[in-house]
Amino acid sequence: MKKPRIGVFVCHCGINISATVDVEKVKEYAKTLDGVAVSKDYKYMCSDVGANLIKESIKKDKLTSVVVACCSPRMHEHTFQKVASDGGLNPYTVEIANIREQCSWVHDDKKVATEKAKKLVEAAVAKARLLEPLITSSIEVTPNALVIGGGIAGIQAALEIAENGHKVYLVERTPTLGGRMAQLDKTFPTLDCSSCILTPRMTEVADHPNIELLAYSEVEDIKGSIGNFTVKIRKKARFVDADKCTGCGDCAENCRLKGRIIDEFNMGLNKRSAIYLPFPQAVPLIYTIDPNHCLMLTTGRCGKYPLCVEACEADAIDFNQKDEVITVDVGAIVVATGFNLLDPSIIPEYGYTHSPNVITTLEMERLINSAGPTKGE
Repeated sequence: MKKPRIGVFVCHCGINISATVDVEKVKEYAKTLDGVAVSKDYKYMCSDVGANLIKESIKKDKLTSVVVACCSPRMHEHTFQKVASDGGLNPYTVEIANIREQCSWVHDDKKVATEKAKKLVEAAVAKARLLEPLITSSIEVTPNALVIGGGIAGIQAALEIAENGHKVYLVERTPTLGGRMAQLDKTFPTLDCSSCILTPRMTEVADHPNIELLAYSEVEDIKGSIGNFTVKIRKKARFVDADKCTGCGDCAENCRLKGRIIDEFNMGLNKRSAIYLPFPQAVPLIYTIDPNHCLMLTTGRCGKYPLCVEACEADAIDFNQKDEVITVDVGAIVVATGFNLLDPSIIPEYGYTHSPNVITTLEMERLINSAGPTKGE
């Protein structure tokens, strides 16, 4: 392997760096580091004069890589990569030591700041010894996108991508779109009805030709890299035929467990049936059987016969339905998985577990909502 010849170039950045860091000492220290062939400083390394200084040194000193001790790489990494390229070096053999934002701007003790700057330069030189030339190349990418999460963020992301002509797979782990916004009564700052804003967007997602809605589904595995991902998605069994269900609700009304199962959508403030629709405006408008509570699925029998089956005129109940695993190819993934509230019971001082008058903000939202468990009263 060719022995590295590293050039270190320390920038004063006017007085932004030099007022707090002893640039001369940093420059001299860099000369002692293994692999450093030359170390120089200049008032503004990003200027034309500074850039020419680097380019001339690359050629004259036969440098294999460059370390620039200056400001944030977010500001000037590309600048110095171009300078290196113009000087005959591969642009990916440039390393930035941020001695401004990470050093001079956060210290007022010059001695301490100078020592820290030395260490930052030393680390950059150590990395520069290992840098290898890279070649920029292009690859074919899959134009499809995956959006994980069917709340308002996921809905909006899916719609915007779809409107730009790309296929979108929208995966939501619960039976319906909406997320936390669907549980709110009104939204800031206009105090408009939350569902009035959300429901049209949910419907737009369901009807959009470029969006494949995968509600009650979960991502199981993701392989690949940016531009080309292979994603495995499990479509959980609803035990209801989506093509037959009309959303009439007769099944839930006749369920033997009606009013006995905690309603998660209403934050446990009321109870539902084993077969349920989270809320009236749910999209898709398909009932789901809870596999953890349904008597047929947990014990194999429900009285003499399941009342939901008898009530369903569309013959949509299917206790033999199985999970389905599908694989899709996408080029981009948007993770919009939302949030969960802190469990207030873990902090006794809140009094949540022993005072019925202590409730969470989301419980309050459900109580004041006209479609909530108390009809807003």
